[in-house]
Amino acid sequence: SAGGAKLAALTTGAYARIRKQFNLPIGRFEGVEAVVCRLAGYTYATSALSRMTATAVDLGEKPAVSSAIAKYHATEMARQIITDAMDVHGGKGIIMGPRNYLGRGWQGAPIWITVEGANILTRSMMIFGQGAIRCHPYVLKEMQAARMDDKVKGLEEFDKHLFGHIGYSIGNAVRSMVLGLSFARFAAVPSDRKTAKYYRKLTRYSAALAFASDIAMLTLGGKLKYKERLSARLGDVLSQLYICSAMLKRFEIQARPAADQPILAWAFHDAINKIQNALGLVVDNFPNRGIRMLLSLVIFPLGRHELQPGDRLGHKVSQLLMHPSETRKRLTDGIFVSDQASNPVGLLELALPRVIATEPLERRLLKAEAAGKLKSRDLQAQLQEAVEQSIITAEEARELKAVRAMVAEIIAVDDFESSYLKMGTSGDSPTVTEQAA
Repeated sequence: SAGGAKLAALTTGAYARIRKQFNLPIGRFEGVEAVVCRLAGYTYATSALSRMTATAVDLGEKPAVSSAIAKYHATEMARQIITDAMDVHGGKGIIMGPRNYLGRGWQGAPIWITVEGANILTRSMMIFGQGAIRCHPYVLKEMQAARMDDKVKGLEEFDKHLFGHIGYSIGNAVRSMVLGLSFARFAAVPSDRKTAKYYRKLTRYSAALAFASDIAMLTLGGKLKYKERLSARLGDVLSQLYICSAMLKRFEIQARPAADQPILAWAFHDAINKIQNALGLVVDNFPNRGIRMLLSLVIFPLGRHELQPGDRLGHKVSQLLMHPSETRKRLTDGIFVSDQASNPVGLLELALPRVIATEPLERRLLKAEAAGKLKSRDLQAQLQEAVEQSIITAEEARELKAVRAMVAEIIAVDDFESSYLKMGTSGDSPTVTEQAA
């Protein structure tokens, strides 16, 4: 799914810049721009998530909870990415044929979601169900102590871990409230100015998750496993904290490239907003009214202030995907890209810089046409007129002609003659109904 997300990001960014409507790239329209931005942010998150989880496996670990988080969220984000890519491409992604580089990914999305492990069960039962025990510093030890054959030793161990658990829970409550009141301004974080605020938010919401988890386990006990909505929302918080950590790790490993800052900021704020929403739903839907009030007071002492990423930031992110850049290369690294014009993805990559380079020429022609200098409606004849009037040079006309031919091939939707389609069928072959009979 991470590879499919990268392919969708690479091609959709280029297509949105190349494809024009009303003499403007469709990526300039805010509706399309918003989709391209989300696609870029989710691709960044998916890639970071997959890479960090795979690294744990490479190191010989068996990251059960991390793997469940990666499987669920990578495939869910990839599903949104391929949907967004199809929305931008339109019919080009629907009609199957040699020009369609998205259709198979669209068809494969349900397989990622269901066949390779049901995402509904992964979210509602596995992520928090396993994570609450495996990640907690005391719960697993308490369970192990309760099962010891030596009852005296077991009771001693259980009491030790129980009192540790109580102290840990009280500490989390105080810590969560203080961090909420101060917006974690005094939390110890790395000194980098651009990312320090991100680490502060992670510190605050990690404490909030720890407190909410302890309260849920303490008050609901064995009933918690039947509260799948509650478990799923707590799992969402855990997952988004993990995804944020993966994105920050990626940013640090890549030497904090300044050009990547907008895409990191967008993806991070989107994840933090999801954390706030999930915790808000935990608070609002907790079965005990008194506990709801306690959770709200401790986790959100000053209210809920995390917002979705802004439009200005989204504009910056979408531009990174629609122009050749090092950020775009880093975002889509690891996938095969042909440098041959006979390959539809390769043609996109070859055309993108040339389309951008010839845009001043296109604007010059449009201006001349609006002024009445160009009379012909035929594109080829129009170029000849422009050369004769010294609006463009002969060399510029040749380049425009070549680029327009590339664009026409890029936006073309696969179509086939009926005779070609008949080649794959035989009139003597029985129908499905006849075979069933």
